[in-house]
Amino acid sequence: MKKQVRKADQAKIRQRKHIAFRMNFLFFSIFILFSLLILRLGYLQIVKGEEYTRELERTEEIPVNTSVPRGRIFDRTGRILVDNEPKNAITYTKTSLTTSHDMLDIARKLAIFIEKDTKRVTIGDKRDFWILTNQEEALKKVTKKEQLIIERESSLSRSEAQRKINRLTRERITEEELNSFSDEQLEVLAIYREMMSGYAYSPQIVKSDGVTEKEFASVSERLNELPGVDTTTDWDRVKLSTSTILGTTTSPIEGIPKSHLDYYLARDYSRNDRVGRSYLEQYYEELLKGQKTVVKNVKNRNNHVVETKTIKEGEPGKDLILTIDSELQYKLEDIVSKKLLELKKGAGSSLLDRAFVIMMDPNTGEILSLVGKKVVRDKETGRLEIRDYAFGTFTTSYAMGSTVKMATLLAGYEYGAARVGEVKIDERLYFYGGSEKSSLFNQYSRVAINDIEAIGRSSNVYMFKIAMGIGNYSYRKGSSLKIDFDAFDKLRESYASFGLGARTGIDLPGERVDDPPALILSEPGKLLDLAIGQYDNYTPLQLAQYVSTVANGGYRIAPKLLKEIHEPSVDGKTFGPLLQETEVNVLNRIENTDKEIEQVKRGMQYTYYGSRGTGGSTFKGTSYTAAGKTGTSQTSYYDGEDRSKWGTPTVSVTHVGFAPFDKPEIAYAVVVPHVSTSYNKYPHPNNDLARAAADLYFELKEKRSKVNDPTTAFQIKPAYPEDTKEGK
Repeated sequence: MKKQVRKADQAKIRQRKHIAFRMNFLFFSIFILFSLLILRLGYLQIVKGEEYTRELERTEEIPVNTSVPRGRIFDRTGRILVDNEPKNAITYTKTSLTTSHDMLDIARKLAIFIEKDTKRVTIGDKRDFWILTNQEEALKKVTKKEQLIIERESSLSRSEAQRKINRLTRERITEEELNSFSDEQLEVLAIYREMMSGYAYSPQIVKSDGVTEKEFASVSERLNELPGVDTTTDWDRVKLSTSTILGTTTSPIEGIPKSHLDYYLARDYSRNDRVGRSYLEQYYEELLKGQKTVVKNVKNRNNHVVETKTIKEGEPGKDLILTIDSELQYKLEDIVSKKLLELKKGAGSSLLDRAFVIMMDPNTGEILSLVGKKVVRDKETGRLEIRDYAFGTFTTSYAMGSTVKMATLLAGYEYGAARVGEVKIDERLYFYGGSEKSSLFNQYSRVAINDIEAIGRSSNVYMFKIAMGIGNYSYRKGSSLKIDFDAFDKLRESYASFGLGARTGIDLPGERVDDPPALILSEPGKLLDLAIGQYDNYTPLQLAQYVSTVANGGYRIAPKLLKEIHEPSVDGKTFGPLLQETEVNVLNRIENTDKEIEQVKRGMQYTYYGSRGTGGSTFKGTSYTAAGKTGTSQTSYYDGEDRSKWGTPTVSVTHVGFAPFDKPEIAYAVVVPHVSTSYNKYPHPNNDLARAAADLYFELKEKRSKVNDPTTAFQIKPAYPEDTKEGK
């Protein structure tokens, strides 16, 4: 009996142990599962939380193409250069559930109240519209047998097969069927195509050009009958200056240019967004574009939008204040234009077609005026016309002649080929093989001149001897010119430190930088041409940066057009709060001492005021002191409008300078390419333009000092010259 009890107890013990094991295993499994669940939740919240939140925002929060005004552009004195002009517009917003037939119905109703131009309707649009309005006939264009054959093609997926059927349907629509639309139907089509082109929940402009008051009122009164349609205000971009550097924008019809489509789409733009197409409008697109309204669509279980909440209101673009002085710019443009027309009447001017004047603050890089003008002959009237060519100041290049001699002298100091105050003999140089070189002012005699006179009198020979010294060649009459060709690199690197042949850093797209000509070992004399500005080409803007570097004591500063960024104006009369003032961007300091730079500046002063300076009469009688350098290039080759004359040798004239001498406020560069085809006698408008530009700056400065009113500092002013007597 005891044995049976023991066996029963043992069975119960084993059963309890088994149950305990199973319970422990169950609890352990639950623990593991909860742990995994917690880990997964932690992973989703901590690791993937931001990503899923962004994904949720992308699906619920939608940037809407509300028509916000683009930022306006002003000059440094507050005068408006680019404005926005409001105009009536009619828009349509579709949802993700809107069908083609829904839109077609609304287009038909809308066509009753507005007139829509049909010029933009394409053959493709007509084909799509014919299929939409003739569905039964369209289905018969591809027989069932043909459809079956296409669907059975093993290489095609179902969607690819359907696309092939659709393509065949479109191709088989006849000319007669496409031409069967009435004028009323074409107008409906023109409206429908605009409605179709927009994204879901994003307003698409149906009509904004020429919306009459009657059309606007008729549609506004019937918005409840036209779901998705709205009446609103659109904006036209209005340029109040002829300067091309302001750039242009695309229209809503054009949208994003194909060349930049991927770039803008990756930045949440829509295909029909207006964007800057060129120059300042393009370069500062991010600031000017404004911010779209962001809305959140609340949907029910059936995925229907039941409510739209505005998460963020749209904001106009930022207002930009440029460094340009529009009055100075306008008057300089007029001076240059008149000078060009005057020069075209002279002999040898057949290839003259452009001129440039740049003025900037050498201490900050702020561009005060960027003038480029081109003279062309109208094909219909035969008359000469002046067109703006401001972009040519940084997109075209020329041989600049003797204006580069300050850079050559400073390179000579740097490499030990010249010393401050050193005297060299200016003489005609004779090389083996009959080659000869000389200065213009001294053809055959031997004249001792120092470095200051070498700049002021424009000694070619002084510069030749510097170049030969850098090339480790000591001149001997009648000897072969044998140089170390590393001298080319040394000179060019030195020039680049001033900005010659290097990117200036201007805040504009498309800046040109020429590759230097390839070295020809059989022509060592090209080093001498390089030293006097007769070999490499530079842009007018590079020339202006170069003289600014000399004027400010050796600091190469990036030229800039943007001075300040402001919030949009609230009242249209005063500027909004200042967001940012652009900083001075010092690119580098040249490898010369202050003493060497001051010596070169004295040489430039000699040009204007020395007894034998090449610009001696140019700045005579000024109320201010200045310093500069004249230049002539006889290795200039025409590359203008007349392609048949490309490569024709011409003479180009240049001029650089700064003022006042002791404390420079302005640096200026003048370039007049192809001024003449004659090497014997040619005009020097470069000097006249330089004097006129400097005089104008100081005249305006004096005039404004007398009427300075600090209370108007933040006031928006009308464009120049519309509000002045000159502009009336």
